[in-house]
Amino acid sequence: MKFTKILAAIVTTAALFSTSVASHADALTDRAKSGKPIRIGFAHEIPWAYPGDKNEPLGFANAIAVGVLKSMGYTNIEPVVTDWGGLIPGLQADRFDIITGGMYITGKRCKNVAFAEPMGKFGNAFIVKKGNPLGIHTYKDIKDKDATMVTVAGYVNVDEALKEGVPENKIMQVPSNTEMLAAVRAGRADAGAGTYFDARNLSESAPNEIEPTDPASLPEWTNNWVAIAFKKEDQDFLKAYNAAQAKYLGTPEMLEAVGKFQYTKAQLPGDAKADWICANR
Repeated sequence: MKFTKILAAIVTTAALFSTSVASHADALTDRAKSGKPIRIGFAHEIPWAYPGDKNEPLGFANAIAVGVLKSMGYTNIEPVVTDWGGLIPGLQADRFDIITGGMYITGKRCKNVAFAEPMGKFGNAFIVKKGNPLGIHTYKDIKDKDATMVTVAGYVNVDEALKEGVPENKIMQVPSNTEMLAAVRAGRADAGAGTYFDARNLSESAPNEIEPTDPASLPEWTNNWVAIAFKKEDQDFLKAYNAAQAKYLGTPEMLEAVGKFQYTKAQLPGDAKADWICANR
């Protein structure tokens, strides 16, 4: 009789312990499983991530993130659009749950957010006046020619330029690509720095005035991997997301979803892992 009571007590304690452990899933896992919307944060960055006419999430970073979330069984997704510089602060302030804006993994950012494994690898470039009158192809060209560079606040190009010796007073920072294009067109800056996608798309919007530089001119270390970012405490959800993304990346379904946004097989991330990238970028 005593043994039976002891056994029953053990079973009850184990059940309570199990329930306690289960209830300690991270906040995003609890939110998603309760049916609340998963809020995805992004800026207006064509073709990475941007809102459609009805605020729907467009761009290849959004397409991949939404595809992965759907494969996990989550279809209640709420877009939240903000300025690029507000993405990490917005995540930390719980204005949204995930950053899907096409953010490069860097050591500095890794201190503030938890990145999923990379979804793609990309190079950077400049926009310059037609004919590239100053012959700007690299950050060292900007330094040597005493030129002024403009980029979007929060872009990795600021740190890249500083690393290559561009003086801080020669780096203009603006809120968006629209202002970057305007600065180069007006002659307030000699070159605008961003991703090659940025440079190509901005040049196409002003084909008689602006042209992109060749991303291959920049050193290899300026190539970057892009990933979805989570709050550091949402490790359970991040682990599940990584497993689902590994099955989704490179599939015909995924490539079809991103094809309209200029992403091709050439941008697939390869074997680099987020931990290594955090330590080396």
